[in-house]
Amino acid sequence: MSERPTAAAPGARRDRLRAVVGGVVIGGGAPIVVQSMTNTDTADISASVKQVAELARSGSEIVRLTVNNPESAAAIPRIRDKLDMMGVSVPLVGDFHYNGHQLLTNEPACAEALAKYRINPGNVGFGPKKDRQFAQLIELAMQHHKPVRIGVNWGSLDQSLAARLMDENHERETPWDAAAVMREALVRSALDSATRAIELGLPEERIILSCKVSGVQELIAVYRDLARRCRYPLHLGLTEAGMGSKGIVASSAALAVLLQEGIGDTIRISLTPEPGEPRTKEVIVAQELLQTMGLRAFTPLVTACPGCGRTTSTFFQELAKTVQEHVRARMPEWRVSHPGAENLSLAVMGCVVNGPGESRHADIGISLPGTGEAPTAPVFVDGKKAKTLRGERIAGEFVSMIDDYVEQRWGRAD
Repeated sequence: MSERPTAAAPGARRDRLRAVVGGVVIGGGAPIVVQSMTNTDTADISASVKQVAELARSGSEIVRLTVNNPESAAAIPRIRDKLDMMGVSVPLVGDFHYNGHQLLTNEPACAEALAKYRINPGNVGFGPKKDRQFAQLIELAMQHHKPVRIGVNWGSLDQSLAARLMDENHERETPWDAAAVMREALVRSALDSATRAIELGLPEERIILSCKVSGVQELIAVYRDLARRCRYPLHLGLTEAGMGSKGIVASSAALAVLLQEGIGDTIRISLTPEPGEPRTKEVIVAQELLQTMGLRAFTPLVTACPGCGRTTSTFFQELAKTVQEHVRARMPEWRVSHPGAENLSLAVMGCVVNGPGESRHADIGISLPGTGEAPTAPVFVDGKKAKTLRGERIAGEFVSMIDDYVEQRWGRAD
């Protein structure tokens, strides 16, 4: 067994190997890639196409789909064709458990349409079938020139490996606790599977690893150890993170620590959607995590005060929401026509205490009147007071100023 893990160096991401998934570069210091996964029945082609397109348009750079039966495998090439006709070129990843070797063999069009295969070594096969079925999947990946993610999961860990490591642990002079042995089993499962894939002929630059657990501290410990022991690109995600604020907080707490240490090349926020909530929320959370950490920029973010007794009006809250929704809706267009607009900084403040100061720090900021203040709203552009807004059209006028600023600063010359 290995020594206890130490933290990776902040520049560790640059030392990773590079993998290419449908034209998207993962690792080697490339920008951290945002992924998501559908929750439709993959065999339902219309529903799956719709959701993949929604995820891609919200900013997901790779989308994974379950491929668990012949119907879903047969649907993949049709989904790919329909997305291409819509101009949605996002790479598709097939998520395989138990029978991937059969599905990819029987549906070569599926094997070709997918940009990457996700393989779980804990359930690729059992007993004497395990090695043969794993080898078959790797051979299919080589045949179709596809990368693979070897994705180990706490809930489906290779039990024979875990039992073997437990036996080894009993022989140690100072045995590890059970949690440490299980973390080692996760890492070993990923690394041993990667080594076997290379022995079978898969180039090392076509391998991505993940070791997902549902506990924050366990995830941090596992990935620190994994990052220290290999150079493969790493996919991060807290599995079964949960619903609502719990899932967001837990995922952000775990991933932020690792990303700050230079660990992680692609991420997914595994949120359980609340009833009626769009699947795209997990993409927005992933983007905002990376952007608030200063690792990437996706869309202008709004600085807004939380409100207090000085701001009994809800207008500043409504305006902050309006502004954030407006710039997010415009971003798909701006990304093409006004590159750089994703770096725009905005402030919507609720009173005179911090309003003018925060507004001056933003590219464009507005300081709304608090309780008892004069009914005026100074707007600051590039640190200087540019205009004072009054009346009932403040929201519309401020949004227009944002659009004008984007056009003037990032608009392309004719």
